[in-house]
Order: sequence, then C-alpha cells, then structure tokens
Amino acid sequence: MLPIAIDPSAFTVPANVQQLTTHESAVRGVASIVASEFGLPVPAKFTVYVYGSRRVFEQGLIEDARLSPARAAELSEFAIGVGKRRQLLFNDDNERRGREWLRLIAHEVAHVSQFELAEGEGRGEQWLAEGMAEWIAFRVLERLEIDTLARRRTLAQAGIRNHASVVAARLDLASFGTSRGFTTRHLKEGSLPTYQLAFLMSDYLITRNGLTAVADYFRSFRTSRDRQKNFERAFGQKLEAFEHEVQAHLRSAVR
Repeated sequence: MLPIAIDPSAFTVPANVQQLTTHESAVRGVASIVASEFGLPVPAKFTVYVYGSRRVFEQGLIEDARLSPARAAELSEFAIGVGKRRQLLFNDDNERRGREWLRLIAHEVAHVSQFELAEGEGRGEQWLAEGMAEWIAFRVLERLEIDTLARRRTLAQAGIRNHASVVAARLDLASFGTSRGFTTRHLKEGSLPTYQLAFLMSDYLITRNGLTAVADYFRSFRTSRDRQKNFERAFGQKLEAFEHEVQAHLRSAVR
C-alpha cells in the first residue's frame, strides 16, 4: 500500500462535499479546513495508509505505526482509523464514503494536529484529546454543510443520559485522562457514549475558554509533561475543580 504525501502548500478548502470522494481528496480537504478555519497546525508532510481489511490494518499498525502487537490487536478490534504523529492509518474494508467516513477522517486529522502542537503523542488528557477531535470533526462537517455541531451536541446529551459515570456523579477524570483508562472505559461502558461524554466535556471547555486555550494546553507539553499543572495554567483551575463543575453541567444538560 503506497502512502499518500500531503503538502499543506497545495491546500485549498473544498467548495463542496462532492469533491471529497477518496482518502487523498478527503484528507487534503479536511486538513485545509483545520488549518485555515481553525488555525490549527498541520504538518508540512504526513502520510496516509489505507488497508483493505481488519487483518491487514492490524499488521499495518505494527509495521507502519510501530505499535506493539498487543496494542495493534486491541485497536483493530474496534477502530477503523488511527492518527499518529504525521501519519493517518485507515481500515477501508467498507467502501461507503458518507458523513461518518468524513467525520472519522476529520477526527484523525485533529489528532495529527494535536501531536504537532505538543510535539509528540500521548500528551495531555485523553478525554480532552478525543473530545476535541470530535468537536473539530463536527465543525468540519458543519463547514461542509452536512451536519451541525448543535445537532451532535443534542444527540450526545441524549446518548449519555443513562451513562454510568453521569448517573453515579463520578467522572474520575484522573483515569479517564490516560490512554489505558480511556480504552478501558469505552470497552466497559460502550464506545459511542464514552466518546459522546468526552465530546460534551470538551465542548463545555471550548465554549467556556475558547479553542485557542485548548490548543495552548496541548502546546504546553512541549516544555512540561505535568498534566495537572498544564491543565491548571491553561484553564485557570485544577482538574478536580473542573470535574465537579462539568459534572454539574452535564447533569443539568441531560435532564
């Protein structure tokens, strides 16, 4: 499978969604929107790998993304796209090219941008990394006039109404902020509601503090790996205080 080289100097924002029918055109178009309309960094060059089956995707995660066999097997069971630093890897065993396919591509491009901000992978709260990626993806779909952020917010609020963490008033962001903790949660509580929860918390933070503050949070990991202090500096409160605040917001939003 040959990689696709993406050159930001050639980016043009797509005029309409009909221009985005292949992985190459979709990545180019989405990256253009992420860079030009949200002011987020896109690397000078990154590579897109497209695999034709789950088995080949799993092997690609090992050989191309340099993941451990155990992690590759775990991810390939549920993921159809993975963003790495300056890499995008997709399982393309479904030929459908609809809205959710574009959402996936935008989500993974957002991760690539986060890695550029932080100058590395796996830095920062995992729930915020995933939630911000969903927020960016929904805004990209809105820009393409095939969905709206408001509709996705309403769907997410309905989706988490009976979510165990919300019902029990125990978000446990300390564990939800780690890669392993996030994976454990979505395997236990369901992928969709877990991502919806991460999106709603990130949506609240972006609405309150702005997208620039979230970008600056990831950028802070260039000089410090202290998750707690970086969060407090970026958002003006400790993670524990935010947990109580967003818990109250979520309970109010889903009533």
